[in-house]
Amino acid sequence: MTILRIVIPSALPGSLDYLAPAGAGAAALSPGMRAAVKLGGRACVGVIAEVADRTEVARERLKPVERVVDAAPVVPASLLELLQWAARYYHQPLGGVLRTAMPLLARRGAAPQIPQSVFWECAGGGEAPPPRAVKQRALLDLLQDCGRLDEAALARRFPGWRPVMRRLLQRRLVTRLEEPAQAAPPPRAARHRLNREQQEAVDAVAAGFGEFHRHLLEGVTGSGKTEVYLALCEQAMQRGEQALVLVPEIALTAQTVERFRAQLAGAVCVFHSGLTDRERFHCWSAALSGDAGVVIGTRSAVFLPFKRLGLAVVDEEHDASYKQSESSFRYHARDVAIKRAQIGALPVVLGSATPSLESLHNALQGRYARRHLTRRAAGAAPPRWRVIDLRGSRLEDGLSPPLLAAMRERLAAREQVLLFLNRRGYAPVMLCRDCGAALSCGRCDARLVYHLCDGRLHCHHCGVSQRPPDACSGCGGGMRLVGLGTEKVERHLAQLFPETDIVRIDTDAVRRKNELQRRLERVRSGDAGIVLGTQMLTKGHHFPAMTLVGIVNADQSLFAADFRAIERLGQLIVQVGGRAGRGAAAGEVMLQTHHPHHPQLQVLLKSGYGAFALQLLPQREAAQLPPYRHLAVIRARSAAGAEAAAFLDLVHRASQECARRHATQVFPPAPMMMEKKAGHYRAQLLLSAADAHSLNACLAALLPAAARLARGRKVRWHLDVDPGEAV
Repeated sequence: MTILRIVIPSALPGSLDYLAPAGAGAAALSPGMRAAVKLGGRACVGVIAEVADRTEVARERLKPVERVVDAAPVVPASLLELLQWAARYYHQPLGGVLRTAMPLLARRGAAPQIPQSVFWECAGGGEAPPPRAVKQRALLDLLQDCGRLDEAALARRFPGWRPVMRRLLQRRLVTRLEEPAQAAPPPRAARHRLNREQQEAVDAVAAGFGEFHRHLLEGVTGSGKTEVYLALCEQAMQRGEQALVLVPEIALTAQTVERFRAQLAGAVCVFHSGLTDRERFHCWSAALSGDAGVVIGTRSAVFLPFKRLGLAVVDEEHDASYKQSESSFRYHARDVAIKRAQIGALPVVLGSATPSLESLHNALQGRYARRHLTRRAAGAAPPRWRVIDLRGSRLEDGLSPPLLAAMRERLAAREQVLLFLNRRGYAPVMLCRDCGAALSCGRCDARLVYHLCDGRLHCHHCGVSQRPPDACSGCGGGMRLVGLGTEKVERHLAQLFPETDIVRIDTDAVRRKNELQRRLERVRSGDAGIVLGTQMLTKGHHFPAMTLVGIVNADQSLFAADFRAIERLGQLIVQVGGRAGRGAAAGEVMLQTHHPHHPQLQVLLKSGYGAFALQLLPQREAAQLPPYRHLAVIRARSAAGAEAAAFLDLVHRASQECARRHATQVFPPAPMMMEKKAGHYRAQLLLSAADAHSLNACLAALLPAAARLARGRKVRWHLDVDPGEAV
């Protein structure tokens, strides 16, 4: 009797035992294949986790598998081992981890598809576009001049081409063609001449191909880390292997893909949440078949089923976006990538100008090989930093006279200016002129933010919105707006610089599909004189004409309660400042602050990020915080104010024995920093241990008790191992 232990991509705990289909011998069945089964009368597709010859389930209760979907595993053995490790480390059902690892069409049983190359070309006849359809005429002219073009070429030559192409298809003016993708030609030698530091980094990593090695590539902004990644990917492909390049944000994907495709031809595939289900499935299939030589993707790409993965790269490894904090499976893609490299015996490169304290600590302890890129590529000079003391200064909607004067000078020289303000909306507070009462969200412990675009007040935490009141509900006084966001600064800039094209980049401005790429293209083309935005602008963007960066408010995180706030502020300042002076002209960064003598700010500006980070490490050690301790948080929420805290209090009492046995400290429950959010009251229980093994052993003993204590209570709870949010 052949038993198949099948994992369903869902939150169901454990695996389910089924009988192998009639006529299917154990030799023809392997873990990693998909199987169609019935579960509670519902058709499901699961993955075989184990092929066994015995089961504890009575024979008459076993159901047969409907059919085995695949002739070969679609979850390779090394990936299955990674998923099992992730389920244990993050204390999640294997099915929930599998759900994250497989795109929707794969979970539905679709057969892996042969990658198709899609082309567009002009068709004969059709309905001519009207005279006002300028973009349609321009795209049609491009196709007539070039003949057939594929997606990559269109993305490079006509940003935002998809909606225009749809209209041309409707008018029967173009034809869409699909052909089997041709195997990518063997990659050529690197086209870019690497400097000495870059070449040394490439040689050090390449010497360890075929073995597990961890490398921290610490390069100043603009030092050419991407060129190192490209050279390493080329070498991996020459060995017949694949490469994974993780980037933190979709915003960086298009720029990175453009550079890789220009050098690696058709071997580059893209994977992120902004794609359609079919586009993600095509990339999944290409990774599985080996047709994708390089995959560039955001955090979930770490779970793709590569046929022969030989290199992993985590760009901007410090970035908080690598931590999944929204779903039940709260993993950190950087840490999963390191474990995947260990399982697959391959090198992993963590790159950043501002490494996380965890990675820096590992490098100082000798766990990571550390490589430095100390100078900017192409001979560009580092930007000059200037602190503007705002104390006693008269500001024009947050902009000081020295910053405005520098902007006028740069714009007159036809150079670009970037203003960074990490606060969207028009004004963060609306309050009464008479009694001072500020308008708050009724569902969250947060102020309502006024947005000029729709004239409404919004909560940035739960999404509720309302019209601004005409008068204070308490005293009847008039209302006024206080503070500034990107909308307000943009409006003021339009008045000060009416002849200058201003591009605002924040989540409000780029909601429409492809809008971000359109705005970035305006910046890269030089059409935009002033770029204003939030932290979306800080990560890896290369704007050669950008010579002045103004940090409008550097004080937002100086006194925050989150123990990571100062580290992230330093990273943010260095990263956004690094956008200046990447071309031929010298760059300048002007930082506005009310605390110019803050000790850590002084160290950052005078001695650089390395000295700044080394100063933070002893403080973390003294406070017994990461990277010197391992943390986990149990968070609970309830509609009633006391329920969440009462539940965690019971968990705290139940934890005493396992905490003592496994050398783990469990702190009493406490409200979260934003106690009320989206109508629920939230509390958390913090666990801390000197090593991950002790912490995970304590959690393994505690979590079943927590699940029993939660039954019958009107409370929802979850576990977060290695939390990225404030604790």
